[in-house]
Amino acid sequence: MNSLFLFANNFYHNDIEQYMLTTEALSFGELRLLEVTSDVFLPVFKIVKLVITAVDVLHSWTLPSFGIKMDAIPGRINVAYLCSNFFGIYFGQCSELCGVNHGFMPIKIFFI
Repeated sequence: MNSLFLFANNFYHNDIEQYMLTTEALSFGELRLLEVTSDVFLPVFKIVKLVITAVDVLHSWTLPSFGIKMDAIPGRINVAYLCSNFFGIYFGQCSELCGVNHGFMPIKIFFI
């Protein structure tokens, strides 16, 4: 399980867990292998602080559109910052060989 804590001024979201939707659960127009169970909404034009950690194995939290690739290491906290000047949906995936379900760890963020 990955833990991701997001901060941006008065905005706070705690412990985000996103799991991939099964093919049967997809609606028309949704992307296979990239849709998740819970959406993350972040503000545009705000600096967001990412505090990344893990509780089980090494993960690598990757959001290619922002050039962010941060390791999530059990017992260690890593910090990254991001800011979007554009509204939209951004996708990423875990890029570490972290176990059986490694290929099923998508990341989906809405900037509103």
